[in-house]
Amino acid sequence: MTVVHALFFRENWNEMAALKQNIRVGVAICLAWTTFTASAFAADHAIRQSEFVFESAPFKSCHASTLAETKEGLVAAWFGGTAEGKPDVGIWFSRHTRDGWSSPVEVANGNQADGGRVPCWNPVLYQAPGGNLLLFYKISNTIKTWKGMLMSSADAGKTWSMPRRLPEGILGPIKNKPVRLADGALLCPTSSESDGWRVYLERTEDLGEHWTKTDFLNDDKIIGAIQPTILDHGVAGLQILCRTKQGRIGQSWSHDGGKTWKKIELTSLLNPNSGIDAVQLKDGRSLLIYNDSAKSRTPLNLAISDDGKTWKTGPVLETERGEYSYPAIIQTSDGLVHATYTWKRAKIRHVVLDMTKR
Repeated sequence: MTVVHALFFRENWNEMAALKQNIRVGVAICLAWTTFTASAFAADHAIRQSEFVFESAPFKSCHASTLAETKEGLVAAWFGGTAEGKPDVGIWFSRHTRDGWSSPVEVANGNQADGGRVPCWNPVLYQAPGGNLLLFYKISNTIKTWKGMLMSSADAGKTWSMPRRLPEGILGPIKNKPVRLADGALLCPTSSESDGWRVYLERTEDLGEHWTKTDFLNDDKIIGAIQPTILDHGVAGLQILCRTKQGRIGQSWSHDGGKTWKKIELTSLLNPNSGIDAVQLKDGRSLLIYNDSAKSRTPLNLAISDDGKTWKTGPVLETERGEYSYPAIIQTSDGLVHATYTWKRAKIRHVVLDMTKR
């Protein structure tokens, strides 16, 4: 073999070796992408639908959605206006029909007798079994001076009663839905921000006419907590999970039907000082919707538990940059799970999940 032939052979051999290496890398990348894609789809296979409740609305900003199932279907509410805390912020409402979500309508505002107006905050819907649809909300210029309000509807939200003030010192459910106890009483998860962040429970046996409440469950100097959500574990007791300032979700338990509670303690679940919600499923499992971060309102995740103590990862609803927060979650009579949440303070997103796939 001549020197020229040897050089030609060596150069081509090197090119062939490089080509083989590139092919191996390409195959590895394809396999990795296939595995990643498959696992991503596997993580989301419980999600049946994701949509916005509205595409356009007469308000610029919205937040703090709530859900309920009526005899005529799903309904949702939230507060909307120029921005949170502005006087033009009212409570907006939409009904889900076979044609989709109805156009948002304002059902409550903070108009005052003197002609002024104050902002509305944090609506909470509750459908009384065989009775009226209740709408709790708050009005005031500041969170520290909130006043609890209540309206009701006998026709699934088409028309509403005049709003009325709850008794002095009663705020109603502060962000998340009430839970009906075995004795028929309504247990409302609430909290105060007037003198530190403190959680307590309110109870009404006549759908808002008369009330009692527990002591505060936390010392703000140790754990600052607000906005609890209730899980009813049956004979195992009642549990609340709370938003805190400490970077993790707080919890407390009651073993006497919600009359007394243990002091709030921190769990291992992350919390970026943002609202959460949870629901007890018909199969006995607990489902939590929250931001799995200590600092950011993204991602938005679900977690699943058999006992309210040990949680495993569920579907992930949002991972992009932006705010995805203040979720609400319920299970409807058909077994499906519905969640709504704030989407970048501009829209409310609605997600339907089939948790039998999990």
